[in-house]
Amino acid sequence: MTAQDAPAARLVSNGGGAKRKARVMAWEDVKAICRLLGHAGRRRLVHAVKSFEAGPFSRWRWPGGLPERLVIAPQDIRTSDPTIAGDIYAGVFAFAGKVAETGGHSPFDIEPPSDDWARELHSFGWLRHLKAANGALTRSNARALVSDWIMHEARHDPIAFETEVAARRLIVFVSQSPLILEGADRAFYRTFLKCIIRHVRRLRRGLKHVEEGYPTLASLISVTLAALSLDGQTKLVRQMMTALDAELLRQILPDGGHVSRNPQVIVDLLIDLLPLRQAFTARGVAPSAALLGAIDRMLPMLRFFRHRNGEFARFNGMGTTRVDIMAAVLAHDDARGQPVSNASPSGYQRLDCGATTLIVDVGAPPPMELSGNAHAGCLAFEMSAGACRFVVNCGGAEGPALWQEASRATAAHSTLTVENTSSARFARSGLMRRIFGTAIIAGPKVLESERLERHNDVAVTASHDGYLKRFGVIHSRSLTLSADGTRIIGVDRLDAKRHLKAPVKFIIRFHLHPSIRASRTGGGQVIMLAPDGEAWSFACTDLEPMLEESIYLSAIHGRRRCLQIVLEGEAGEDMPEITWSMEREAVGKGARRGRA
Repeated sequence: MTAQDAPAARLVSNGGGAKRKARVMAWEDVKAICRLLGHAGRRRLVHAVKSFEAGPFSRWRWPGGLPERLVIAPQDIRTSDPTIAGDIYAGVFAFAGKVAETGGHSPFDIEPPSDDWARELHSFGWLRHLKAANGALTRSNARALVSDWIMHEARHDPIAFETEVAARRLIVFVSQSPLILEGADRAFYRTFLKCIIRHVRRLRRGLKHVEEGYPTLASLISVTLAALSLDGQTKLVRQMMTALDAELLRQILPDGGHVSRNPQVIVDLLIDLLPLRQAFTARGVAPSAALLGAIDRMLPMLRFFRHRNGEFARFNGMGTTRVDIMAAVLAHDDARGQPVSNASPSGYQRLDCGATTLIVDVGAPPPMELSGNAHAGCLAFEMSAGACRFVVNCGGAEGPALWQEASRATAAHSTLTVENTSSARFARSGLMRRIFGTAIIAGPKVLESERLERHNDVAVTASHDGYLKRFGVIHSRSLTLSADGTRIIGVDRLDAKRHLKAPVKFIIRFHLHPSIRASRTGGGQVIMLAPDGEAWSFACTDLEPMLEESIYLSAIHGRRRCLQIVLEGEAGEDMPEITWSMEREAVGKGARRGRA
């Protein structure tokens, strides 16, 4: 590993755990394996029930007569760029941070530069850029590319038939059908329609095999949208809407969060649910109460996770914020109200005073089957002032596998770690990963949190037992934001629940955004300066703050070096209580505009 990758090595080692004299007891591993086997058994049972309900001939069964035509084209609310159409016509395809030139060949025949690139290619989301160009040449180009894909459908890479990829492609095909079909002859029309029918059949048949969580919803949404777009599919619409309603009620929490606790899933769902709501209206069918209720709950939750500069807080798989997508989704938020503050069902808290915002993770890991992208970031927080983010977490589910793994560790979050280990344990062995992916197999179970608002100050106090079994300690954190938003007081405490044979070491980290410049003063403080002139100081009377290197992961800018404030200590017979503070020293332009 190169010197440039050293921060990743440190984060991975922190997440996996430093070597200790006292090893984790074998009994804990046995219990973890039992939980995994129980999870596998539940998945097999669900698969058996779904297979029974589907029936042995479901592959060939269609509810009602086969459709003869498309009657509506649902709206695609994603933003588009007509200049990209020229690149596509020239055979230049730029997806997922990779660029490939076809050299006159079909893009489906060349070697993809990455799996993520192949997923975007086969998803066909890029057709919207051709539509934006709105010319006879781009329409012909779109039809030729779709025809080429259909012609060689049987020999495409398995990536093309992954559930989320196939669902996305089906949505794009029906949404962009005017672009694809304008000027086409009847033979191509029938070929295209048969391709849509195959997608519907494949996705319906695959529902009993699809992963739980977002992939299930993606399949149901795509088939429901296709059924609304086809003629004479009242029965199919009714069947799919019943299944979709049940899944929305199961996966969307009362506060609008998703059971995976990943903010990105809310964005992805709204991108498709909003056009689905419009499609019901276009067909003269009333959307279900479950669909409308889910949308109404999720839209305010988007604002909950947003800092004042529009960026999302990075928790549990949330990566780089797509500003264009966020703008498209929030344009449909008629209420445009203030974000909720207490999102207890999702396990998050938001503190807003003056021009300062804190977003705190006070929840347990999601269920094992939904924890493939979940992080060990219990009691981590992000802080922004005005238009600048100061304290952040390192990243989300983007980039190479090594960096994704590192970003999930507790050390990659602005919280406390004990003995350089994560507060949750991930499936790491080869066998477990083949069966269960990257699920969290153990983590905090008992979490307590309380929100207090007194004299306009806002305080959140929470604790978790993620370190109890291994080290015998409970981590508690209190965060208080003053009424004017100019001062934050934090208290981190370790409480021993059994006799400790040896002291345990702990580190409290505060990862800083790459745009923040930081330096230590002669008095032991750390001064943090944002590009717009906003300045804050960090102080701790119990431990000396140190500045160390960190890393910030971005799908747009790649890996970016940044700094982190570090408090290191040791807990023995006397359990420490570490009090630290952050105080505004200068008001930036963004904060002044916010007050105006």
